[in-house]
Amino acid sequence: MSSTAILTIIILYFGVLIFISNVISKKDSSNDAFFKANKNSKWYLVAFGMIGTALSGVTFISVPGEVGNPDLQFKYFQFVLGNALGFIIIATVLLPLYYRMNLTSIYSYIEQRLGIVSYKTAATIFLISRTIGSAFRLYLVVIVLQKFVFDDYNVPFAITVLISLGLIFAYTYRGGLKTIIITDTLQTFFLVSSVFLTIIFICQSLDFSFVEAFEAVKNSNYSKVFFYEDYLKGNFVVKQILGGMFVTIAMVGLDQDLMQKNLSCKNIGEAQKNMFTFTGIFVVINIFFLSVGALLYLYAEKNGIAIPMVDDVKRTDLLFPEIAFNHLTMIPSVVFLLGLTAATFATTDSALTALTTSFCVDFLGMDKAENANNQKTVRTRHWVHIGFSFLMFLVIVIFNSLNDKSVVTMIFKVASYTYGPLLGLYAFGLFMKTKTVHDKLVPIICVISPTICFFISKYSADLLGNYVIDNELIIVNGLITFLGLLIISKPATSETRF
Repeated sequence: MSSTAILTIIILYFGVLIFISNVISKKDSSNDAFFKANKNSKWYLVAFGMIGTALSGVTFISVPGEVGNPDLQFKYFQFVLGNALGFIIIATVLLPLYYRMNLTSIYSYIEQRLGIVSYKTAATIFLISRTIGSAFRLYLVVIVLQKFVFDDYNVPFAITVLISLGLIFAYTYRGGLKTIIITDTLQTFFLVSSVFLTIIFICQSLDFSFVEAFEAVKNSNYSKVFFYEDYLKGNFVVKQILGGMFVTIAMVGLDQDLMQKNLSCKNIGEAQKNMFTFTGIFVVINIFFLSVGALLYLYAEKNGIAIPMVDDVKRTDLLFPEIAFNHLTMIPSVVFLLGLTAATFATTDSALTALTTSFCVDFLGMDKAENANNQKTVRTRHWVHIGFSFLMFLVIVIFNSLNDKSVVTMIFKVASYTYGPLLGLYAFGLFMKTKTVHDKLVPIICVISPTICFFISKYSADLLGNYVIDNELIIVNGLITFLGLLIISKPATSETRF
């Protein structure tokens, strides 16, 4: 598939999104529409659209790519099972709390429970965490676009990043969440369709029926799901499930991004229906992503396709696009491109909206009634949106100069450090009803905890008898934060008990 054809499809794709955005934002571009979609979102649209936001280009490319690693294979599904448990906890514990308190920013709970400094600390942690995480996810699709499109036009990597962020900005800066609910539904449709169609196309190329494909995947060297032989290794089943559960609670339940969509539903009942439906679809679609990975490696073996190299390093992230663009016919290439674009930009547009919302609400107080339709605050919101777009640009450029690992591994590693303190803050608030904290000391605890975790992770094999800490690092981080908060705790008053 030529670079010109790929670029043409991308331009048409974003043309549709920008058109939808203009139609929606003309009706209402107020802060209330941007932050909460006027509390009028349909739960089934939110549930379906959240699939695209939760999966991202990382799932689309990195997860299938890692299937070829003998120590990984279908290991990721252990993590997905933990995710599902985390989603259930969010739906039954956190969502009722957020709706009961009628929150726009979920970090307002911390303000009422622990104090203003704790609140600003929690919001700052989110801003840092989501900026880095979303930049990593966008980075993955940008390097694909760079390799298969913009290198042919001698466009520098930094310009490719600016173009990508500029397109996202163009359809999100006015309508915000109200636009995202609709555009993410469309993008998720492309994502899900591309997964199923990719499986069909690869099966046809391998002359497999669906039954034969299932048997081939099951009997291949890529399909081991549960790793229980050695609890010292990072792929051990209990570590993966517990890590998946707590990463989900922190990265979804304590994250303004996905919670913002849930809070746009009319009531708690619809929000919970959304979460339970989303959980079921999420588990099933990840099975198909892993199956795509196994089929890709079977196809590569049969046709003598090597894993692409970047700077003399094998990049399994690029195996899927390599096969789709250079070894399949035109239609499968288009399907892959639409799926990848939808997966990545559905995540990034949602994150950019959530970052803008959090800063405007948590630091500028734009959720106040007098600011809902104030034109001055709307203009300020636009500048905040620009600011976070530029910040994400800087993170991607820096990461590109440093990265030599699979993006999916890097994302969850960083999340363990950045989201761990949020886990500790909310755990303390929810379970220590009779205590609050010395508010001004909270930022110190939230810096010390990930610092300790960094050294624990780096030297765990030496300190713990060859025990390798993997996704459970976020649990350790949250626990250290919780214990630190206990040390600086004091009796709660009637105003700080929730």
